[in-house]
Amino acid sequence: MILCLRLGHLLGAGFGFLLAIAVIGCEAATDLAPLEDGEDLPGGSTTELFLGQSLAFAAPAANLTEEHRSAFFVGNSLFNQSWVEAPGGTDVRDGLGPTFNARSCSSCHFRDGRGRPPSSAFATGQGFLLRISVAGAQPGEPPLAVPGYGDQLQDDALPGVPKEGAAVVVWQEEPGLFADGTSFALRRPVFTIANPAFGALPVDLQVSPRVAPAMSGLGLLQSIPEAMLLARQDENDANHDGLRGHANLVFDHRLGSKRMGRFGWKAEQPTVLQQTAGAFLGDMGITTSLFAQENCPASQHECSAKPSGGLPAAPEIDDARLEKIALYSSTLALPARRRPATNVEVRKGKQLFHESGCAGCHVPSWTTSADVAIPELAQQKIWPYTDLLLHDLGTQLSDNRPVGLATGADWRTAPLWGLGHIPAVNGHLELLHDGRARGFAEAILWHGGEAQRSRDSFVRLSEGERTLLVKFLDSL
Repeated sequence: MILCLRLGHLLGAGFGFLLAIAVIGCEAATDLAPLEDGEDLPGGSTTELFLGQSLAFAAPAANLTEEHRSAFFVGNSLFNQSWVEAPGGTDVRDGLGPTFNARSCSSCHFRDGRGRPPSSAFATGQGFLLRISVAGAQPGEPPLAVPGYGDQLQDDALPGVPKEGAAVVVWQEEPGLFADGTSFALRRPVFTIANPAFGALPVDLQVSPRVAPAMSGLGLLQSIPEAMLLARQDENDANHDGLRGHANLVFDHRLGSKRMGRFGWKAEQPTVLQQTAGAFLGDMGITTSLFAQENCPASQHECSAKPSGGLPAAPEIDDARLEKIALYSSTLALPARRRPATNVEVRKGKQLFHESGCAGCHVPSWTTSADVAIPELAQQKIWPYTDLLLHDLGTQLSDNRPVGLATGADWRTAPLWGLGHIPAVNGHLELLHDGRARGFAEAILWHGGEAQRSRDSFVRLSEGERTLLVKFLDSL
């Protein structure tokens, strides 16, 4: 403001119109968030600067060595290949099912991007599934697999094997008002299961829909030092900011012990490798050394009768190929931001993002560890906008299905990097764990619990301010 007064003094009273413009410009400048070094490169030196539009998530890390680049493209081939029924004439990619949700990794993560829910009652989503369970025997105990069905609805199957059932969605519109009187509408999904093939479903069935997240940056998230993440835990809200982030502790099958979960909507997997192996089994029915038991509940006799793929008495995908897919998944590059951090509207939106308290959970930046398995990911200043901790987002988003230390209302803070590229890559911007939010504004409006203050702050913004905040998110 001092600069405005000095400029006004120099212009004099005879230039009132110019003075007004100068003062307005200076007042706007006070609303600009400071620029921070490296903001335009969300993945540090791994960031892909040139590939964009529909292929924005498809490039290897820009600094990848030739050795790892070769392994990356082998992993890419395995990621995109379709698996077939055993025996399939090759032990390299047979063993699909017997029940499953997808035939390849890329059918859920199309162009390494984001899935979406079904649009109407019996429509098919892409990269979408239902987790199912029943409550544990005692309050507070983890949920149990559904008798006859397991813990994930398998809506496809090999010939001669019954599909477990079909997900059916009904979308309910819920109206609301911003503080300035502008109306909005949210849509709530209500899921049921049609045509259950293995007996009536229990009345206390817990159903939790999931859409596949985008793949870029997973290795960088794994490379954030665990001690730094755990240091942000504040379960008792000691600093009185209303946030009670805590880690999920989950079993690492390679280590044989528990460690912090980082991947999955409730941070239920500790590493990219285990997340990959879990998806192979849960989504495609492909066994690995980490998860060696087929998805065939005892009552599914046709499922159990089908032969396994791969080599006899061995997992259907061996460790060498599994690790190449994990390396591929770990080294997919983040694209550069859609709009530069220097853009005035982006800076204003960033300021509102911070003033609304969003950065309390969506922590903007981290520096990866110097000691990581993939050296190219080491000591990178990255901008994922997450703390990877669990936060209670309220009853509106609760799926009533606990996972580890995550309650039904707890969700891992979703990284925001790259979300602005989703429309070009996947043709939609349907956000949150079940894709209910049709864009950034609706995603914010669904937040409750620990995020209620930020949600209410967004509701109180003017229409122009809301637009600026959304433009900031869209720039990432």
